[in-house]
Amino acid sequence: MPRGRALGTLLIFLAGVLTGCAHHKPDTDSVTMLIESSPSSLDPRVGTDSQAERIDALIFDSLVQKTTTFGIAPDIALRWDILDPRTYIFHLRTGVYFQDGRPLTSRDVKWTLDSVLNGTVVSVKAGAYKNIASVEAPDPSTVVIHLSQPDPSLLWNLCNGGIGIVPYGSGRDFWRHPIGSGPYRFVSQQVDKDVVIERSQNYWGAPPHIDRIRFAVVPDAITRALELERGSADVAVNALSPDMVVALRKRQNLVVEDGPGSEIAYLVFNLRTPYLKDVQVRRAIELAINRPLIIHSLMRDQARVAESLLPPQHWAWTDDVAQYPYNPTAASALLDSAGYKRGADGIRFHIGMKTSTDETTRLLAVVLQQQLAQVGIALDLRSYEFATFYSDLTRGAFQIASSRWIGGNEQPDIFRYAYSAASFPPHGGNRGFYDNPALDALLNDAASTLDQSKQRVDYLKVQQILASDLPTLDLWYLDTVIVHTRRLQNVTTTPSGDFDFLRTAVIAP
Repeated sequence: MPRGRALGTLLIFLAGVLTGCAHHKPDTDSVTMLIESSPSSLDPRVGTDSQAERIDALIFDSLVQKTTTFGIAPDIALRWDILDPRTYIFHLRTGVYFQDGRPLTSRDVKWTLDSVLNGTVVSVKAGAYKNIASVEAPDPSTVVIHLSQPDPSLLWNLCNGGIGIVPYGSGRDFWRHPIGSGPYRFVSQQVDKDVVIERSQNYWGAPPHIDRIRFAVVPDAITRALELERGSADVAVNALSPDMVVALRKRQNLVVEDGPGSEIAYLVFNLRTPYLKDVQVRRAIELAINRPLIIHSLMRDQARVAESLLPPQHWAWTDDVAQYPYNPTAASALLDSAGYKRGADGIRFHIGMKTSTDETTRLLAVVLQQQLAQVGIALDLRSYEFATFYSDLTRGAFQIASSRWIGGNEQPDIFRYAYSAASFPPHGGNRGFYDNPALDALLNDAASTLDQSKQRVDYLKVQQILASDLPTLDLWYLDTVIVHTRRLQNVTTTPSGDFDFLRTAVIAP
């Protein structure tokens, strides 16, 4: 905890030192946004990290879009008909053009989905569309999707953040110069430096007010904070430590916007690892972690305790599950009864934990190390730059890893993607290799109907099983926190912390 407070103090000190320095002022018609890492791929059929999905949502349109209340609304598809649980017909807008002037038609939608399914592009997203048997384009404004079996998550997987529509013929190198039909067009990307986009001149919807946006890659949180303080950057979303947010809230040239978020921080356990494959160990770990204290002291109350991957506002969410409030005495007793006795040094066993180099994540790992040490578990920490960490995470190359679900956990199909035995890497997000036939049966049953009340019954049981088995440990929902300069106005937060506010934000005259 003291280290986090020290960062806040250092921030204030350095900001004061820089007050007398010459400030670089952004162009009057452009905005500089700070991001922690380069997007893994700006091909919306491939990129799955938060930077890729959030930037792609500004460059590309999707068939449908999710709302802030976890519903589905029109996008390129003005409306859709569900003839039966296996047949969806989408009626497209007319007058939509890609940024290179080509019209967007049903042929492009068909190519987008087919190219993921037939291997034209290699993507972990293919698992989300595995129930698509075929896609038809009977005329330029109609798309028909036939499913091999009912899939109530289909609409979610066709929305912004899930996939964007690419031009017919786009291949594996499309990420080098992506072309979409969204409000902004791609200009350039320099890996580990920046991504530049600018307002599209032929966007079918209301044009954005900002001419040009530069997403500057700044891995270090202190540097991000100082760039905002100096005015050489305009905005950052969920990219600063809680201590820094508290410090920057006091700066007259900055504004902090915050609200309840759906982004969830969690720990994933590799169940192929000795010790962690024992559910008693996983339960003891949760009992040993003082989440309310961490939220108050480390997160500065910018989070809420989580008991499920789904946000509390979701129709399928429940807190009627097994819960493990902080109790190190009970954790020690559980480990003793499971046969993991302390050695002469007080240690029962060692477990490795991987994190990114993000400062808040590393501080959290240190706190977890201290708390688990109290019950005799030695947590060996390893931090890696994000690309390496994310690669290891998606391959299941870890014992314990800290991660976040961003956006994807706003719909119940997250349970299939994250916990089904069919979703082991590289086919999905079951990165801890959890295997429970009873859970898979419930997920299949939920997928067999479009009746939301029936789905809810299944999903409640799913959450109860997961709370008992603990293949992952849900920590907390993070608030959406946007820090921006006063020159950037009309900035609003969303639960998922996306970048959609850049569609309507304005630069003060």
